[in-house]
Amino acid sequence: MRSNRLRRLFADGDVAIGSMVMEFDTTGISRIAAAAGADYLIFDREHTGWTAERMRMLMGTSRADAVVPIVRVPETQYHLVAQTLDTGAMGIMAPMVESVEEAELLVSSAKYPPRGKRGFGIVYSDAMESDLAETMASANREMLLIAQIESVAGLEAMDGIAAIDGIDMLFIGPYDLTISLGVPGEFAHASYLDAVQNVVDTCRKHKKVAGTFVGGVEAGVDAAEQGFQCLMYANDVFLYTRALSEGVDGIRAKLDSA
Repeated sequence: MRSNRLRRLFADGDVAIGSMVMEFDTTGISRIAAAAGADYLIFDREHTGWTAERMRMLMGTSRADAVVPIVRVPETQYHLVAQTLDTGAMGIMAPMVESVEEAELLVSSAKYPPRGKRGFGIVYSDAMESDLAETMASANREMLLIAQIESVAGLEAMDGIAAIDGIDMLFIGPYDLTISLGVPGEFAHASYLDAVQNVVDTCRKHKKVAGTFVGGVEAGVDAAEQGFQCLMYANDVFLYTRALSEGVDGIRAKLDSA
């Protein structure tokens, strides 16, 4: 299996910066992200309704670029996790993980035996190593499994989730987490800030990566200094809207002042 450069970055103590794709499911999106210097892209199946067939196209084109392609599945079920990995994804993000049992299901669905129960099927020409055993071992080593902490229940189960062998990262879902805490959208609220720090502390305790969404440069710097090694910088819709509005507003302002 292709080497997962995110694992190398995290092992070296570096910060990985990427983004989420929710709208522009095109063959060139990973090439554009790679040219911009992104380390990874997360393709969202949870809120888009994108099919496994669509993922096959996106993963096939992404694997030709430097970015690491990760997919957020709609929920933690064997067929969704294993099928998505078979399309070529190098990592799985599972939303709303709220129990040790759910995290164990994620690992067992994603890993080949003996760690998991994923069925073996050769999809890509680079899938086979020297033999079958090494192919499965390589895939198990290189894939990245991310459990999203997005609720009070997730926070309560977080220590057990992070302790599981095979879970590589805890990733905060900020909007859903503030909603679950009863402070929707209040990202400066003490209860949310305490929860964020608890995620970082739990990851340090279990030597796992902490990940979070950031909406701007300063927020990204602050998150990295707090201990987050994986930063998801906005999403394609937000970035396109902001860049286009800046240009449109800028041109109109200059024309109006001329």
